Amino acid sequence: MGHMPKIGIEAREERRQELVDAAWRCVARSGYHNLTIDEVCTEAELSKGAFYTYFKQKLDLLIALLDEDAASLEELIADLGESHGSGIERIRRYLRAVLERGEDRAVVQMRADLWAEVRDDPEVQQRFAETVRQRRTMLAEWITAAIHSGELIDIPANAFASILLALADGLMLHNSIDPGGFRWENIRTALGVLLDGIAGPTPASRSR
Repeated sequence: MGHMPKIGIEAREERRQELVDAAWRCVARSGYHNLTIDEVCTEAELSKGAFYTYFKQKLDLLIALLDEDAASLEELIADLGESHGSGIERIRRYLRAVLERGEDRAVVQMRADLWAEVRDDPEVQQRFAETVRQRRTMLAEWITAAIHSGELIDIPANAFASILLALADGLMLHNSIDPGGFRWENIRTALGVLLDGIAGPTPASRSR
């Protein structure tokens, strides 16, 4: 049978990952729009031929970055879901982690450029909408659980989940346009106050 030996598959995965990692570094420096395939290949120290083994075009690279960003957020959500019984604590930690990502120039830059790309390309839009939908569903489940346990006041769960997601993306967009506009630690403090404001009357919500 002419299947590829295991080491071959692992080496391929590694090389693809090298290109993705190189792309993150390039995007952090100059944004996705200014990114060229040549630049990524130079950064990864791989040939253009190697690039086209893994990606048909530059857009496929953007989708790979989007998928990697989404996967790390999904992982974070899954971890928080397992490690914390308290709905409001999960929400707090999720927001804290998302805001920390906002301090990563590459993520901020990729997100900002992605919004522009989303409007122009139906494939990217579909992919993006799907990842947002999954995230919103998971957050809404946490919110519903927190309302039922009395940790949160009665608040429309899906709408509140949308607000939390939009907050993170909106802050990243603003930060990419005006990097000195606000300080992330102050945003964290302000969001903590907002969450305290919608906490329910039960003692659980007061223990941190």
